[in-house]
Amino acid sequence: QLQASGGGLVQAGGSLKLSCVASGTIFANDVMGWFRQSPGKERDFVAGVGWRSNKKSYADSVTGRFTISRDSATDTVYLQMNGLKPEDTAVYYCGIDKRATYNPRISERSTSYAYWGPGTQVTVSS
Repeated sequence: QLQASGGGLVQAGGSLKLSCVASGTIFANDVMGWFRQSPGKERDFVAGVGWRSNKKSYADSVTGRFTISRDSATDTVYLQMNGLKPEDTAVYYCGIDKRATYNPRISERSTSYAYWGPGTQVTVSS
């Protein structure tokens, strides 16, 4: 199970940095993704990074504001969120897309990912 942290309450325009540790569960062919979910809504893709390739992908709604990065030495993935908007308010989750072989494509489907943890709440006030 993964543990996301770093959420909180911030004013619109502010920044937060989320972290997710995947010690012992992430391997070279895998992809780590950040998703978010608001009450009554589906879990939506935010960003993903290939663990071997360091290739990154973002949802259109966060492109230019959010940055995903990974530290392979500590098996940690980060999500730097700048220019936060009230519509970014959600519980943020990290998950792993486990792959037996290397594939550069980053899935945006939550069903491709597993090892979800409790998530971390991000609240952006207007």
